[in-house]
Amino acid sequence: MALHPQVQAFCDEINAIEVAPLKERPLAEVREGFHDMIMSLQAPPVAVGRIEDRDIPGPNGPIRIRLYWPEGADPATPLPVYVNYHGSGYVVLSIDTHDGVCRALCAGAGCIVVGVNYCKAPENRFPRPTEDAWASLKWVAENCAEIGADPARIAIGGDSAGGCLAAVTAQRARSEGGPALVFQLLVYPVTDTDETRDSYRTFGEDYVLTAEAMTWFFDCYFNDESERADLRAAPIRADDLSGLPPAMVMTASHDPLLDEGRAYAERLKAAGVPTAYLNYEGHIHGFWTATGSFDVANEAHSTACAALREAFGTAG
Repeated sequence: MALHPQVQAFCDEINAIEVAPLKERPLAEVREGFHDMIMSLQAPPVAVGRIEDRDIPGPNGPIRIRLYWPEGADPATPLPVYVNYHGSGYVVLSIDTHDGVCRALCAGAGCIVVGVNYCKAPENRFPRPTEDAWASLKWVAENCAEIGADPARIAIGGDSAGGCLAAVTAQRARSEGGPALVFQLLVYPVTDTDETRDSYRTFGEDYVLTAEAMTWFFDCYFNDESERADLRAAPIRADDLSGLPPAMVMTASHDPLLDEGRAYAERLKAAGVPTAYLNYEGHIHGFWTATGSFDVANEAHSTACAALREAFGTAG
């Protein structure tokens, strides 16, 4: 299928820019470039009731989180809560680049949202981001009363590398007896470290996220090649996916990560996990945050919000 015209125009613009390979550019420059690109595609964020930044204790130092409460929330009535791990390649981006996503999910799903600014590689290599993800979920579960959340209605999710952190954290919560989760939202998630999949070869160039970029992200993230097989890096390699919370998995048709996202959804279904799988035809990695440029972003947010409301028991 051809790219959506909005996406094709953006890809043409990006492909016309000549830049040095990521590995040859200063890290600060790469981070600034990704930040500016993501922000340039966004619409003004939607309003929510209240936002608060905090630092919480973490295994690798303080973790910055951003809490969002919906408008009209009754302080006396606990709300469901969604913990979001933003996309990053484990190296770039932040809670600032995904502020719009968190606001949209807060307003649309009528829930508290906690955005987690987990530590990044190469300063903090594997498995440190996974440790921050786990610590932040435990903090939310342990502090539900203080933030006005319902401990029986906790969901997690994320996009790209953040989707990997969400999947890994869901597996850990199941294996370690909680916190109990009612839902996981995985948007074009990294679920494997196999760069030989067909979608890497087919969509590894000309669609913004490249195979070369993924190699660079992994090189920044891992200490050595043996870590690639670790389940905290490749959650699809877990022997047993049963008992995980219901899931929604979204992928993009022209994305190097297409195959592993689809395969993870299929494995979840085979394990008896209620799973909705949506592949957005004609779209690329990164659509989730492109609310001012790709119509599909707002469509996907609406779909995710409906799924969250269903999981929280607030649909209708």
